[in-house]
Amino acid sequence: MRAIVVFLILCLSSSVYGQLAEEITFSEKQFDFGTVKEEDGPIIHEFKFINNSEKPISILNVKASCGCTTPDWSKEPVAPGESGFVQAQYNPRNRPGQFNKSLTITTDYNDQPIRLYIKGNVTPKPKSIEEELPVSMNGLRVKYRSLNMGKVYTTDEPTVKTFEVYNDTDSAITFKQEMEGPKYISVSFEPQTLEPKAKGQISVSYNGKLKNDLGFSNDNLNFYTDQSEDLAQKSVSVFATVLEYFPPLTPEEMEDAPKLKIESTTHDFGKISKDSKVNTKFVLTNTGQSPLKIRKVDSNCDCTTAEVEKETVKPGKSVELEVAFDAYGRKGNQQKSVTIYSNDPRNPVQRVTIKTYVQAQ
Repeated sequence: MRAIVVFLILCLSSSVYGQLAEEITFSEKQFDFGTVKEEDGPIIHEFKFINNSEKPISILNVKASCGCTTPDWSKEPVAPGESGFVQAQYNPRNRPGQFNKSLTITTDYNDQPIRLYIKGNVTPKPKSIEEELPVSMNGLRVKYRSLNMGKVYTTDEPTVKTFEVYNDTDSAITFKQEMEGPKYISVSFEPQTLEPKAKGQISVSYNGKLKNDLGFSNDNLNFYTDQSEDLAQKSVSVFATVLEYFPPLTPEEMEDAPKLKIESTTHDFGKISKDSKVNTKFVLTNTGQSPLKIRKVDSNCDCTTAEVEKETVKPGKSVELEVAFDAYGRKGNQQKSVTIYSNDPRNPVQRVTIKTYVQAQ
């Protein structure tokens, strides 16, 4: 008997909710714009509804789920039997791809919100050459004047990356073989002669083994074209992070390898005066089975120096890394890091961090 009563209550509640929901009837609650073009600008759809109740209904507010969607609606009360609208304007600028947004409507009829949905797919606006390749180098356009090689490893095989270039002049440009830069970087061009208003590629080859150093590197590179003397030289920067290469190891070889463990990776000096020079020590332990070799320690600021007491650490032994910070010329919160490069194949690059607050007085 109790189950029957509960069932009847649920049915009655559902019926009442259905009646309330039907008092404001939208012709549709979801609209698909399909595929639209970004360059065509904002798109608009109007959802229409009818007031099926016996009293005027006012829309109190319409809230969009995203700032990209601007709502509008009937501001005057909608009389019984009359129709009103809710409008959704979607701005596709800088929003390529699929979108699915909602509008939440509140009325003075009841406290039950109504939700409408818009969706579609925005095809991106074609970029001009100036937008795609914004940097001009005397008639040649590139995306960046700095060419980022990313991670480069110490192998015999150099890392090669290509970068787009565009001839923005009305004459063909030929790239010369002449180049000024470090011996571990070389460049080539495809095609060697770039026709006017045409695209080509700059290929940068970076030999990490020949570089013979680890960590972040920034090198200047000059190459030349057959343009007039005042336009011929092109200068770019080449960025790379050089990392040691470790060949694949068997589980047994990995078990026998060195392993760097840092007891604590952060030290906070607290508040210090503006003329202070402070230092601390980090303990580096080799928990592996082979000698650990500290290849390099490198700080990210001239204000911070780091020195390890010994570069080779036997299994089970520890060494101290001394890190010093000079507060001269600095104030407020400071956070600096020291990167440790080692022959630990599991984790060859690790960091320690120092923090402090430099007081102005």
